[in-house]
Amino acid sequence: KNKTTRKEKGSLLSYSSASDHDLTSNQKFPEMAIFDQAIRRLSLSLSRRRSSLSFSTLSSNPLRVCVVGTGPAGFYTAEKMLKAHQGAEVDIIDRLPTPFGLVRSGVAPDHPETKIVMNQFSKVAQHERCSFFGNITLGSSVSLSELRELYHVVVLAYGAESDRALGIPGEYLSGIHSAREFVWWYNGHPDGKNLSPDLKSTDTAVILGQGNVALDVARILLQSTSVLATTDIASHALEALEQSSIRKVYLVGRRGPAQAACTAKELREVLGIKDLCIHINEVDLRISPEDEEVLKNNRIHRRVYELLSKAAASAPSRPSSSQRELHFVFFRKPDRFLDSGEGSGCVAGVHFEKTMLKAVAPGKQIAVGTGLYEDLDCGLVLKSIGYKSVPVDGLPFDHEKGVVPNIKGRVLTDTSGDHTLLEKGLYVCGWLKRGPTGIIATNLYCAEETVASISEDVHQGEIASASTLPKPGRQGLLQLLDNRGVRVVPFSAWEKIDSEERRLGNLRRKPREKLTTYEDLLKAATE
Repeated sequence: KNKTTRKEKGSLLSYSSASDHDLTSNQKFPEMAIFDQAIRRLSLSLSRRRSSLSFSTLSSNPLRVCVVGTGPAGFYTAEKMLKAHQGAEVDIIDRLPTPFGLVRSGVAPDHPETKIVMNQFSKVAQHERCSFFGNITLGSSVSLSELRELYHVVVLAYGAESDRALGIPGEYLSGIHSAREFVWWYNGHPDGKNLSPDLKSTDTAVILGQGNVALDVARILLQSTSVLATTDIASHALEALEQSSIRKVYLVGRRGPAQAACTAKELREVLGIKDLCIHINEVDLRISPEDEEVLKNNRIHRRVYELLSKAAASAPSRPSSSQRELHFVFFRKPDRFLDSGEGSGCVAGVHFEKTMLKAVAPGKQIAVGTGLYEDLDCGLVLKSIGYKSVPVDGLPFDHEKGVVPNIKGRVLTDTSGDHTLLEKGLYVCGWLKRGPTGIIATNLYCAEETVASISEDVHQGEIASASTLPKPGRQGLLQLLDNRGVRVVPFSAWEKIDSEERRLGNLRRKPREKLTTYEDLLKAATE
């Protein structure tokens, strides 16, 4: 299933063109056609395996690969490398003691089916030519330049662990958090445990954004805690939600329902919460000819619009006293955040500017301000406007786009766009490569492209041969970390953490009880 390199595609194309002249003879003699097909399959098989043979024939000096980041992009890359290069050794490192990235700390706790992919990733980590090492921070535990000295190939797949900023007044008032921070908090990420969002002092939360993450956050705020109690939600988050005063949640977007960024599945889930009253202004559901074209050509947007329209039509005129409320607000952009005015530095609301859509190109509309404003009172704001990757020393980075400049996963030396200026042996995959977009499966195709580039570079000699330039790889990395006193968490130690979390979860009748501090995680890793 490996992708064919450009040279291989050229050779196959030449073979195909040449054999076209023999079409008549093949029709007259069927056995010749069968022979041709067999030769063609053999040629393809040999060409696909050629790139790995230069390394696999020397098992004492294999191709040594390091993947930084153990989310979907990292594990898919490791899996593809192991298959494409027989004999290669692949090490996957992560700054956390736990693997699986956003599958563990990003996927909502009430989506256990999405987390099943961890079983597949575990098999990759247990492969005889693969090793997972946790608790290693790129930049402090080991530098990028050191990794490049230790390994023939380094693939950066550490994702996006920061947030885009709105850049408007009041953004750093108390009570305003990023959706990423909130997600880490309820998912038990060790860097999110101390967030402590105030859910008691207000009955209204505003979520800026209408993508899947925004809908996840809204669902967690509005869902019955009896439902959440059966999931792997962090215990500190469940306790806070049980005492929450939040009754109204506003999902606010700059554009209209025809442009909503969520998927039908996520929308259907939040609309299906029991005893929830949905509010949608019917005026917002009116669509323009441009919107009709969008809906006609995009099945996802069309299905989302249909669900919103149906929800608006079936919504009661006013909620009962026991119901919680979810308001979809369109055509609004935040202008500034309002202070409580009592010197507390706490958010008291959002000052919004009304927007309208303006066509800037065929099939493309953007939200522009109208000069009309309105305020929305609230005591909690969650910004779901996008994640942002962060660079490390020695890594070319496009700060405007928030990605590493690359061509099909090959890291470019700068952002000039010159595809001939490459950082040899250095590659990217996932959000760091393409930006924070897509679903888990998107990383599969992303990894295939990056691994295809690596295979092509190996085949063309762009990556130093293991026979001419052996690298210390795993042994050298572990020695360096040991000299620096870095405590490495191998996959066997993660399995101890996993076992302890499952044991604690069983006591509470839930899948697992996540350990939420580095101290507890490292303690469990040694027991």
